[in-house]
Amino acid sequence: MPHFLYGGDKMIDTHSHLFEDEFKEDLDECIKRCKLNNVNKIMIVGFSHETNIKAQELANKYDIFYPSAGLHPSEATANYLDDFNKLVEFIKKNKIYAIGECGLDYHWTKDNILEQKELFKLQCELAIKLDLPIIVHSRDAQQDTFDIIKSYGGRLKGVMHCYSGSKELALEYIKLGFYVSLGGPVTFKNAKEPKEVAKAIDSNRLLIETDSPYLAPTPFRGTRNESSYVKYVLEEIAKLREIDVEELDRITTLNSEKLFNI
Repeated sequence: MPHFLYGGDKMIDTHSHLFEDEFKEDLDECIKRCKLNNVNKIMIVGFSHETNIKAQELANKYDIFYPSAGLHPSEATANYLDDFNKLVEFIKKNKIYAIGECGLDYHWTKDNILEQKELFKLQCELAIKLDLPIIVHSRDAQQDTFDIIKSYGGRLKGVMHCYSGSKELALEYIKLGFYVSLGGPVTFKNAKEPKEVAKAIDSNRLLIETDSPYLAPTPFRGTRNESSYVKYVLEEIAKLREIDVEELDRITTLNSEKLFNI
């Protein structure tokens, strides 16, 4: 396939953190670039009490944003139950489209594994109760994450955000009814596993994202990521799957709209 960049009309960035300080000076310009590059919907994802509020504030200000609310595993302290109850109260008062991001992360510390698991389970159960999708973060904790999700017997719906696990495990998540989202790493030259996942999974279970401001795709690797760059992810996956980028755009957009009801 020839190399080109797609300027489709419906792209959705399913995971961004445009409330971060990196966008403090030029958020309006970032949003303009999104619209110029035909990114018309953005899931803006909270992960702490502070960022849940910021996501909500931006969604109230700009119609391009659809907010979520959750507690990242880094928020799992001895007071996790109090924090969870605070999250529940926040959700009662605000419109959200997903629970999360939440999950397990053993990369930085394993001292709070018990608290991480319990906080994750509480958010899974909340998502089921509210009939909302869950946005799952999993780093260096693939098996534990899968075991918890599987324990809900298909009652839980959601997405494995910026998926970094194996192709085999991705297919198991899909059997449970989950979606798999790929971001900037799929464009990296030596990113073997994300490329295998991109080729292997059912396109009807595929989402695209940026995780802005993190994990900028090639050719911007190492710089600030932003939601307009999601087209590079779309293009790379289309090349890997050897399908028309317009068709992949249509499919991933429908997938996003269906999962998040946006």
